[in-house]
Amino acid sequence: MRERGARLHRVELDEGEPLPDWREFDAMVVMGGPMGACDDADHPWLVAERSCIGEAARAGLPFFGACLGSQLLAASLGARVYTGATPEVGVLDVELTDAGRDDPVLGGLPESFPTLQWHSDSFELPPDAVGLATSPAYANQAFRVGVAAYAVQFHIEVTSDMAAEWATVPDYARALEQVRGPGALDELLEAFEARREEMTAYARTLFSRWLGLV
Repeated sequence: MRERGARLHRVELDEGEPLPDWREFDAMVVMGGPMGACDDADHPWLVAERSCIGEAARAGLPFFGACLGSQLLAASLGARVYTGATPEVGVLDVELTDAGRDDPVLGGLPESFPTLQWHSDSFELPPDAVGLATSPAYANQAFRVGVAAYAVQFHIEVTSDMAAEWATVPDYARALEQVRGPGALDELLEAFEARREEMTAYARTLFSRWLGLV
């Protein structure tokens, strides 16, 4: 985004920063977090965030969401977001659907590619959404609504420092231990490092194509 001359306005709602008026922006990018998309009792700012996302997406504002961001887009457009039977944690492959292979954004990726998964929640597709990617554990891994709203459940943008920091987040650590048992962190970080550069290249392709589209 900076290479294309964009001016970025970063908002951390969980730190108490206020939501700006989305009408003053050319696009919205919503990233992840350990909370659920509808955990309003513990994180009351989610109510306003979902409302903001829903209004912007319905108005056609270009949107990109990752992990929690994908769940928030789904919820804001009326889809069910729910906790799955088992967390999806690890360096795991995602496969494009037929629509994904033909998509102007995700179609730039291989039919199967590695991702970092670290979540317990999933979602149903909103009305009129197009499913773009899937995995054995959680069928909905990416979707598009309209022309410019995209969301992915997985991570391919993560740096080494980010992965190590996430391991200290209690909700993430519990999900990792639940799936892979005690002492699984080193194994996960090693698997991540082995494919980090590959994932970074895919992330750049994905986001560049989205920016080119919108």
